[in-house]
Amino acid sequence: MTGQFKDKRLLIVGGAGFVGSNLVAYLLQEEPKEIIVVDNLLSSEGENIPRGSTVRCLLGSITDDRVLSELPSDLDYIWHLACYHGNQSSIHDPIADFQNNALTSLRLFEHLKYFQNIQKVVYSSAGCCVAKKTFDDPEATTEDAPVSLYQDSPYSISKIIGELYGNYYWKQHELPVVKARFQNVYGPREILGAGRWRGTSHTVWRNVTPTFIWKALMREALPLENDGVATRDFIYVDDVVRGLIACATDGTPGGVYNLATGVETSIKELAQLINEIAQNPTSDELQPRRAWDGSGRRYADVEKSRTELGFRAQVTIREGLERTIAWTRDHSKTIERCIQRHDRFMAPT
Repeated sequence: MTGQFKDKRLLIVGGAGFVGSNLVAYLLQEEPKEIIVVDNLLSSEGENIPRGSTVRCLLGSITDDRVLSELPSDLDYIWHLACYHGNQSSIHDPIADFQNNALTSLRLFEHLKYFQNIQKVVYSSAGCCVAKKTFDDPEATTEDAPVSLYQDSPYSISKIIGELYGNYYWKQHELPVVKARFQNVYGPREILGAGRWRGTSHTVWRNVTPTFIWKALMREALPLENDGVATRDFIYVDDVVRGLIACATDGTPGGVYNLATGVETSIKELAQLINEIAQNPTSDELQPRRAWDGSGRRYADVEKSRTELGFRAQVTIREGLERTIAWTRDHSKTIERCIQRHDRFMAPT
C-alpha cells in the first residue's frame, strides 16, 4: 500500500474488466474518497466490480456525453483501461475497435485537458504495438523501439493511436499522461465469454491463458498453433496492478513503461505447464499458424520500469498459473454461464 490515494477521487475507465476490477480491489484498500468506475460492459461483467461504499459505477462508454458530464472536475488520478478486446475481434470489426479503442482515448483526454487537480492519467497500451515481427531469436523490446507503420491488427493500431493522443495532450495541454505497455496479462477475474457477442468465437476464446486453463480443466485438447513455437511475456495481474500504481505515483508525465517480466515463454511451454497443474491427460491439438499474426516471438525489456518506477514482477508463471487455475475452478459456474450465453451464435465444431 502506498497511502498516496487516501481521500483522493479516482477514475477507472474499464473498471469492470479483467485488469480494471483487480485495480479497483487494490485501490479500495487505500481508503480513497471515491472510485468512479466507467464501463459499457461490452466485454466485461458488472458483477466483476468489487463492492464498496466509495465505489460509484457509471454504465456506458466514456465516449458518451452523458457519462462525461457526470465526471467530477476534481479527479486526482485516472486509469484508462478500456479497450475493444482484442486482436481477432478488431480484425472482424475494425469500426467497433476504433469506437471502443481509439475514440475512447480521444474523448477522455479532450474532456480532461482543463481539469486542474489531476496528478496522473495512466493509459494502458500494448507491447504488441512496438514488438518486432519475427519468429527468429528476438531481442527484448525496449520502450523506445521503433514503431512499424505496418501493424498486424486494428487493435494494435488503436493502442498506438492512444499513445500518440496521450503525447499530444501532454505536450499541448500538460495533461500528465503516462503510458503503460502491457505484455500478456493473465490471472483471476478474466471471465471467458464476459460481455456481449462481438461477432466471432473470440468473444469467448479470448486470451490464450484463460482459454487453455478452461479447456484443460474440461479435459479437452489445447489448440497449439504452429506447434506452439510463438513466445510471449506472461505477467500475472497482481504484478500489473502494482505496475499501474507505480506509473501513477512515480511515472514521468509523457513517459512510457513496459509492465512485463522480461521472461520469454513459448505457447507450447505454457500449454505443458497448464496441463500439468490442471492434471489434463488429453494431447494437444496442432493447428496451422494464424495468417495475420507476424509477432512470433517477443518479450519486453524491464530495465526502465525497474530503474524509474522501482517496479519488478514478483509472481512466477507457475505460481500465477496455480492461483489462476484455482480461481477458475472456484468460479466455474460463472464462466460456464457466460460461455453458454453465446452458444446460439457459435458455429458447431
